[in-house]
Amino acid sequence: MYYVYILTNWSNNVLYTGVTNDLERRLYEHKNKMVKGFTKKYNVDKLVYFESTTDVRSAISREKQIKGWIRSKKNDLIENANPGWKDLSENLMD
Repeated sequence: MYYVYILTNWSNNVLYTGVTNDLERRLYEHKNKMVKGFTKKYNVDKLVYFESTTDVRSAISREKQIKGWIRSKKNDLIENANPGWKDLSENLMD
């Protein structure tokens, strides 16, 4: 499986869109600040949206599509799936 995911920070004012083939591992890396760069710098580790596919090309294409959207469209995507902007990783990493 391949996952496209959106992370935010505690105040929901920064968004990061990524793609991975192991969502649990990738979330562990983000939460433990093992990923250098944007997510570490801005403390982005709260999973607010994800979707899955079996095709890597589809996942990469979808990631690029979402990254190209304006903020309000990303917010709508998140709010339709996760209206409370809850950290979805809590259910995945038990």
